[in-house]
Amino acid sequence: MDDPLRHPDLVDLGRELRKRFAAVSSAEQEAAAAVRRRRRTLRDRLLDAEDRNDRIRVWTAAATFSGTVEAVGADHLVIATTASELTIGLDHIVGVETTR
Repeated sequence: MDDPLRHPDLVDLGRELRKRFAAVSSAEQEAAAAVRRRRRTLRDRLLDAEDRNDRIRVWTAAATFSGTVEAVGADHLVIATTASELTIGLDHIVGVETTR
């Protein structure tokens, strides 16, 4: 008795599905790596600014803040402005500039 899973139509279908799965998986891995690179780059810049005690300007969708980097966490930034210390989530930052 022949194995029904060895039918030629199923073999071709299985091959096509494996190929599509590999393509989608590869695209998702590339997208995840791009997100990691972007976040790592922003965080690395902020950590460098903290090490150098630089003054920075930070843009968010809501406002712009200037101050000295006090701390950089896994998901946030603390800057000391002339008025107070502010904690800003890294995912809210749209731009950073060193003002020294």
